[in-house]
Amino acid sequence: MHKQHLRLALATATAAALTGGLLTLTTLPAAAADSFKVARADFNGDGVGDVVASAPGASVGGHADAGAVVVLYGSPTGVTSTKRTTLSQNSSGVPGTSETGDFFGVDTAYADFNGDGYDDLAVGTPDEKVGTDTDGGTVAILWGSRSGLTGKGVTVDDPAPSTHDFWGKNLAAGDFDGDGKADLVVGSSAATLYLYKGGFTTAGTPGGRTTVKPPIQSGSPSQGPMNLTAGDVNGDGRTDLVVDGFETQTDHGWNTNYWLPGTASGLGAAGAVKLRTGIVTGIGDINGDGFGDIVTGADWNSKTEGDNPVPVPDSSDGGRANITYGSASGPAGTTYITQNTNGVPGTSEKGDAFGWDLDLGDINGDGYQDLVVSAPQEDIDGVSNTGFVTVLYGSANGVNTTSGAQSFAQSTAGVPGSDEKNDLFGADVKLDDVTGDGKADLIVGSYENGGDGAVTYLPSNGKKIVTTGSRALSASASGLSTSGTPQYGAVFAD
Repeated sequence: MHKQHLRLALATATAAALTGGLLTLTTLPAAAADSFKVARADFNGDGVGDVVASAPGASVGGHADAGAVVVLYGSPTGVTSTKRTTLSQNSSGVPGTSETGDFFGVDTAYADFNGDGYDDLAVGTPDEKVGTDTDGGTVAILWGSRSGLTGKGVTVDDPAPSTHDFWGKNLAAGDFDGDGKADLVVGSSAATLYLYKGGFTTAGTPGGRTTVKPPIQSGSPSQGPMNLTAGDVNGDGRTDLVVDGFETQTDHGWNTNYWLPGTASGLGAAGAVKLRTGIVTGIGDINGDGFGDIVTGADWNSKTEGDNPVPVPDSSDGGRANITYGSASGPAGTTYITQNTNGVPGTSEKGDAFGWDLDLGDINGDGYQDLVVSAPQEDIDGVSNTGFVTVLYGSANGVNTTSGAQSFAQSTAGVPGSDEKNDLFGADVKLDDVTGDGKADLIVGSYENGGDGAVTYLPSNGKKIVTTGSRALSASASGLSTSGTPQYGAVFAD
């Protein structure tokens, strides 16, 4: 889930970026949770899930904020900093050249775009200067192979560069028309989204191209879509898309989400359904009924700040996760959880940012998707913005808040590191099977060490997330320069 709620705290390590759903913007996006239709990435075809952790603020060749991505290959013992590939625009075969302020990797999406049996990676570089167009933006596809991602790739051309900037600030992959081929959706500062149909050639030619325009604001880097999330909500075998942006119906221009159903011809705005508010979105079958359920994180407080605070729709002090259950007709019944919900660890406090990021995956193999929600601005024992993540398990009745909930911080026994000011543990979270046992493991990104960033691996033991076998991967050990604020782990690929 991604783009221009651009986590202020990731760039400045300050308090909440949002003032009641009216966004305060910076350069880096919130991260989108992945679709339950694409359970894991496998770039080298070994049958074990891989993870891509972006470092969009990484310095490359002396160029600050040029950006890089780190591919962490799964293994029976999980992900490590030794079995990985680190790529930038200075890597052989990767389109473009690393330049100051490009932010390569600010959004990423994976799928087998060319149908060769290996997942590929689409990478957005929205601040790339294209000719005389400052912040024109570019999108590249890096091809998977038996050796994984080697850097070999192509550029996905922008068909209308004069109509927008920040091309590639949002990406989503899925089979939106149900033809069995992986499609790619690209967003920019405009409301119009471009859908590149599957069947890409290795030269980068797609199987076709269409557009869709959801009812969101456009025209500036903070507008257009902020996040795109793919998943099958109505169970028809076609991937649907949830688009996050600012609505156009009120003077406030609240953050909102729209569900766009997949159809035989792709995506269409005619069937759009307005959803509850929230910046990041995950889609997964929590109750096992065969329909994707939509979870959106609204990490702000219940009212705007300032002298005349205004109530914010579908929001709670300290943040919340809004849940909309899927059905054959699309989005259906709704509920929400906060840290004050019975059985959920913690207590709701203003500025906790519960719902900052979230993801879904089946941790215990029971057929129900489980939910992880982060609160990276949680204060622990008087230390501010240390961070905290919560794991809630799925059931036939939906999210189970009566038993089994888990929580993790860097002060949890067995978790690497310690609670430090502005660590923002939970800056991004991901549930994916990276050991090949069929159970989702937990990957947590943090701001760590003043913005260097880190990725923490917490495995599933087949029943729940455990700390035995956990490890933290630092930016330097993952082949990144720690000059500036690389923000390693701020974004995981969807």
